[in-house]
Amino acid sequence: MSVEVKVPAVGESITSGIISVWHKKDGEAVASGEVLFTLETDKVSTEVNAPESGVLKTRAAEGDEVKIGQVVALIEAGATVETPAPATPAPKAQKAAEPAMPPPLPPVEEKRAEKRAEPPPLPAAAPKIAATDDSRITRKKLSPLRRKIATQLVSAQHTAAILTTFNECDMSTVMNLRKAMQDDFVKKNGVKLGFMSFFIKAVVDALKATPALNSRLEGDEQIQHHFYDIGVAVGTERGLIVPVVRDCDKKSFADIECDLAGFAVKAREGKIGLDDLQGGVFTISNGGVYGSLLSTPILNPPQSGLLGMHKIQERPIAEKGQVVIRPMMYLALSYDHRVVDGKEAVTFLVRVKDCIENPARMLLET
Repeated sequence: MSVEVKVPAVGESITSGIISVWHKKDGEAVASGEVLFTLETDKVSTEVNAPESGVLKTRAAEGDEVKIGQVVALIEAGATVETPAPATPAPKAQKAAEPAMPPPLPPVEEKRAEKRAEPPPLPAAAPKIAATDDSRITRKKLSPLRRKIATQLVSAQHTAAILTTFNECDMSTVMNLRKAMQDDFVKKNGVKLGFMSFFIKAVVDALKATPALNSRLEGDEQIQHHFYDIGVAVGTERGLIVPVVRDCDKKSFADIECDLAGFAVKAREGKIGLDDLQGGVFTISNGGVYGSLLSTPILNPPQSGLLGMHKIQERPIAEKGQVVIRPMMYLALSYDHRVVDGKEAVTFLVRVKDCIENPARMLLET
């Protein structure tokens, strides 16, 4: 009996995906529940398991784009794997083959006649085409996730009035506080205290002070959010994803760090789900982990704001009339000018700066 293996539905808006890898090959025996293949879509990767035990007969190859509901394999229930019989060696030849005799040379007169013959007219010269060396390039299809990212970024630039404003913050106090609390924090919570939880808390504080950044346009209406689900951009081998930390105004620093650690594990294992990626009201992107000193981030539609963090770098600054060296970070806020005025954007960014430079206020509010 043959059992069909179909591409499962993985989300309402997802209609297709790519078989990124077959974990079991054609003709192999599989057990019920074993992972057969990984389906990569524009949002998530999903492992598809065998519905029955038997022998796998694949109908789609790695890299193929397949539709939801498409049959990509059959499992022959009760069948056994056929082992090919060993090849019988061919009998040795009794006698080596005689070498082929060269063809006889044409008579001298015939060769001379060939020399006297007029050569045929040359064909018209074909247009020259530059030769391509396939070893110099690699051509491959964009993955569904990369296509989705490309579409989103172009759409954001075409549909929103994106403007970016900048500031910088002194990271000295946060760095000293983090260093002093790290050991106790890890012992109590099982995760490290990072910088991202400070910035998430600072963003929540700033969103409360400037509600326009916590809204979005929908047609001719402005939708105001009264919750604080913050997306954190994460780079993976498959591309950029933005898992969302829920209700950040109600969570402690430890709760936020545990959520972030969980997303990191899911991202490495390719197990980020649709629920993890949907519904954010604001996004934070940290290009500093890659060494970026300054950037102008692109919005994550339909959100109206995105905070860009950057590399911490010691720089000379003026402080009370003296030149001092401080660990500084440039901050960039990109915002939709259709919804957010310049005054509100600057107010938001200054508020984030104040929270990072005076983190005790955030700790006391938690």
